[in-house]
Amino acid sequence: MDQKVVNDQPPPGKASGSGDPVKDSGVLEDAQLLWRQLREQGHDRFRLVALETQRAGMSLVAMIIAGVMAALLLISAWIGLLAAVVLMLIEYGVVASNAILFATVFNLLLALILCGVIRRKSRSLQFPATLRSLRPMPQGRRNKEKS
Repeated sequence: MDQKVVNDQPPPGKASGSGDPVKDSGVLEDAQLLWRQLREQGHDRFRLVALETQRAGMSLVAMIIAGVMAALLLISAWIGLLAAVVLMLIEYGVVASNAILFATVFNLLLALILCGVIRRKSRSLQFPATLRSLRPMPQGRRNKEKS
């Protein structure tokens, strides 16, 4: 028999791994190595989350700035359109003050319509179906379902 094979076999009457300091220290080192790898992997994942959060925050700021700039451009275009309509009305013989008043009333009417749309749509923000499903069933309804 090969000498190495003989040395790897436990002596008769002894189970392998029972109190063998060499094998116990190997298990301890493996556990420590595994713990170190888990910590490093966890640290890497937290770092990745932090970097992605930072990138998402910067993207959100850029989107908000672009949205504000687009809103300002749309407002100036709307004012220009209203000014053109007022000038056109003046060319057709409408008094300047009446043309400006007409544009103002048109703006207010459009704002009122948009407020109504916002009010109707805001009801959906309260999760009405979810709230109804979470309310307890009335006593009379429970009795009908049991019958």
